[in-house]
Amino acid sequence: MTTSHSLKAAAPPAAPLTAALTTHLASLLPSSSRDSLRTSVLPSLLTSIAATSTALRAAQDVSLAGSSNSFGDDQLNVDVLAEEAIRLCLAQCPSVVTASSEEDPIEKPVQHTGLPFQVVEAEQDRTHGEVYTVAFDPLDGSSIIAPNWTVGTIFSLWDGTSALNASPREKQVGAVLGVYGPRTTAVVALRFPGEEKGVCFEVGLSESSEAGKGQEWDLIRPSVSYAPPPFKTRYFAPANLRSTNTHAAYAKLVAHYMAENYTLRYCGGLVPDVVHALVKGHGVYLSPVTETSKAKLRSLYELFPLALVVECCGGRAVDPVSGENILGDKGVEGCDERGGIVCGTAEEVEYAKEVLCG
Repeated sequence: MTTSHSLKAAAPPAAPLTAALTTHLASLLPSSSRDSLRTSVLPSLLTSIAATSTALRAAQDVSLAGSSNSFGDDQLNVDVLAEEAIRLCLAQCPSVVTASSEEDPIEKPVQHTGLPFQVVEAEQDRTHGEVYTVAFDPLDGSSIIAPNWTVGTIFSLWDGTSALNASPREKQVGAVLGVYGPRTTAVVALRFPGEEKGVCFEVGLSESSEAGKGQEWDLIRPSVSYAPPPFKTRYFAPANLRSTNTHAAYAKLVAHYMAENYTLRYCGGLVPDVVHALVKGHGVYLSPVTETSKAKLRSLYELFPLALVVECCGGRAVDPVSGENILGDKGVEGCDERGGIVCGTAEEVEYAKEVLCG
């Protein structure tokens, strides 16, 4: 049985942006061609993260939901909660016209439930047809949520009405990583066609200082990037260490990190492991592909958005088999295409690529 989406529930209350964050977005997106992205799309994605955070904190019982996604993966009740919270928020955003998720991996038109047709049409006319496709992983790391570890949400934002058969370097214009831990934060990356680096910043969710206003998003770091060398502490996050038994190159790489006194930081959650390096300013995350450990990260929902965040922070993200950049001109034909990844500090990724790919 696959999950279905009922959008009859009320949309979550908006989590507004503080004046500082609103000003920051205006400085990054001054062009009227991205007006909807600044005023509607990004605020809607952040509201969905706030709604997911609230839903997770209220879900004290983590259990199987009795359903599975289209890939055959059993769903937890928290997977379903996160999926529904995000879908409800997207339904309130006229400029998001197509969406798919790891829990429901088929691109479908967004049903703007609760918004009169005239409102949707007027907004799209006002923004001169500025429309987006959103691909998302509603709850990355659900397998580690039962012990109350940090988990996340991953958004990939694409120009136009589809993310399929599109160049990820040219058409993927944004990525957002929501982080649910002791605090709720988000890392936002933006890069538009023709730009080389892009921008990345971090925001945090907190109670408004004004009574009765609820939660709001504020700017934590206006610019997020990896630190330049020399590095005081070097970090590595190796996924699937068991494969070092059969993958000589991966075993050599891990042995190098140990011999050179790197600090191991790996929790099994893709979002917190990657964000850790962004907070510390250094790190390399490795998810290899071997004969006994097949590719499991989905390009559309995990690899592409993570690579955009990493590149916007001055790092690199490459395929651990071919050594090619994750974000090239080749897109995906379907929502279930998978791969591995090596990402993080540029110098570390280059070294890992030499060892793994020869």
